[in-house]
Amino acid sequence: MSGTLYVVPTPIGNLEDITLRALRILKECDLIACEDTRQSLKLLSYFKISKPLISFYSYNEKSRLKGLVDKLLNGKKIALISDAGTPGISDPGYSLIKESINKNIDIEVLPGASAVITALVGSGLPTDGFIFCGFLKRKPSKMKKELVELANLEKTIIFYESPYRVLKTMERILEVFGKDSQICLARELTKKFEEFMRGTVEEVLESIKNRKSLLGEFVVLVYPAKMEQI
Repeated sequence: MSGTLYVVPTPIGNLEDITLRALRILKECDLIACEDTRQSLKLLSYFKISKPLISFYSYNEKSRLKGLVDKLLNGKKIALISDAGTPGISDPGYSLIKESINKNIDIEVLPGASAVITALVGSGLPTDGFIFCGFLKRKPSKMKKELVELANLEKTIIFYESPYRVLKTMERILEVFGKDSQICLARELTKKFEEFMRGTVEEVLESIKNRKSLLGEFVVLVYPAKMEQI
C-alpha cells in the first residue's frame, strides 16, 4: 500500500501563522522534503520537531524525484515544504505532486500561508478576478511584451519581484500601464516591518525613488487603468 504526500504550507514570516494541522503532520511524517534544509531546520527547531530532511529544489528535483516517489510507493509518509508559503507556488513541488498523481499516490494539501493571497486582500485592489504570474521574464524586451499582454486584462495582476529589480520593473510598468493605473507594492509580509505601498503607478514610483534602500521580497499588484491604446 502506498504512502501519502502531504503538501504543507509554512509561514511566510511570522511563525505563529503555522497551523496546528501542519505541526501534527510534520511530527507524524517519515520524511520532510524541503527547499533548503538549513532554512527548514530553523522552523523545525523552533517547534521542537526532529525529522529526516531531504533537499528538493529547482536544481536537484529531477534527480531526487524518482527516489521520493519510490518511498511513497513503499508506504512512506512524506511532507513537502518550501522555505516559505505554499509549495508549488513559484516554489519547488509541482513535479513531485504531478508524478504522485500519475502513480495514484494519495495527496493531502493543507491550507495555509500564501504571500499572493495575503497581498491581494490587503492591497485594496479588486479581488473578484486576478492573475498570478510568478516572476516576470528578466530580459527587458520579454518583460515588456508580457506586461503589454497583461495590461489588456481588466483584472488585478500579481507577481513577485526582487528588491534589486523592483525600481526598474516599476519604470516598465509606468511605460506600459500608464501613470493612472492603480498599484500596490507589498513587502515583508507578516513580519515586523510589513508595508503596503498603495496609489497610482506614478505616485508609488516617485515614493520608492526617494528611498535610500528597498529591503525584502516584493509582491507587486497592478490594476490596469482603462486605456484606449497600450
